[in-house]
Amino acid sequence: MKVLIVDDNEMNVNLLRNLMVKFQNCETVCFTDSKLAVAWCEENDPDLLLVDYMMPNPNGLEVIQKVRSMVGKKDTPIVMITAVNEKEVRYKALEAGANDFLTKPIDTAELTARVRNMLELRKSQVNMANRAQWLQEEVQKATREIVDREREVVVRLTRAAEHRDPGTGSHIIRMAHYCRILAKYCGFAEEEQDMIMEAAAMHDIGKMGLADSILLKPASLSVEEYETMKTHTLMGYEILNGSNSKLLKMAAEIALYHHEKFDGTGYPKGLKDYDIPLYARICALSDVFDALMSRRPYKDAWTLEETVKEIDGRMGTHFDPDLVKKFKSALPELLEVKKLHDERDASML
Repeated sequence: MKVLIVDDNEMNVNLLRNLMVKFQNCETVCFTDSKLAVAWCEENDPDLLLVDYMMPNPNGLEVIQKVRSMVGKKDTPIVMITAVNEKEVRYKALEAGANDFLTKPIDTAELTARVRNMLELRKSQVNMANRAQWLQEEVQKATREIVDREREVVVRLTRAAEHRDPGTGSHIIRMAHYCRILAKYCGFAEEEQDMIMEAAAMHDIGKMGLADSILLKPASLSVEEYETMKTHTLMGYEILNGSNSKLLKMAAEIALYHHEKFDGTGYPKGLKDYDIPLYARICALSDVFDALMSRRPYKDAWTLEETVKEIDGRMGTHFDPDLVKKFKSALPELLEVKKLHDERDASML
């Protein structure tokens, strides 16, 4: 343990250094210049500070105040060395953050007892800090395991949906990445961006409950079939709802609300404006953007110009106007994602 001794009198420094010899596993660092001692503390962590009061600028009180103001040194044990008649100094030292005092002339037995107590205090602080660090690491480890299990659920549910309709696989991946990019432009923190991406991948999970005659129909749906198709939002919500997981709660709401429209004409609830959760509005725009830019059994892929014009035309009706503006700012990144996944799909043919 490092014991820092600060006293402008060389004889006092030597006395204290020699008295520290009896303490095992202790290293003394000594300064007769209090400015140099303060500078040393800025780069190092003493386990105990023995500081004299009567010194040139800064004096002992000022040294204590400066050390206490440093990051990580709020609890460092500090012993102030004063003369017998300096009670006012002692009061001020306590206010500044001193833990204990030594009186001049120094009594060897008193010094031994006080230093031993301060070093034991420091050991307890270090042990508690190590314990707290260990607990924090264990919590982080447990949290990572929970997140990994949640992600495994996402992957398996998404794979299940792909088995019903293999054509949706690339769409889900692209659309989820689009959601992450738009979430970034909306100011979401990085952790939330990742969560939206993972939750959005399950937006159409309810389609697993649809008949193949509707899900895989290579043509436009009839009015009756379309009404049945719309129930996938409710089925998706039922599949995902009820979990304590933040990720699955978000996924359930995205599944339920990603076909709501800004003017209230969407389904299944007819929500309007900002009553629709932002992550569902993000998902709705990302979903349509990818659908328009992709080839489907019943249509060819639209050009970028046609797609942007269509999204512009739905601003304020289907889509949140502010989100459309962010979408345009994010277009270069969105197109990079599309290009990357188009190349991957081509390489697998």
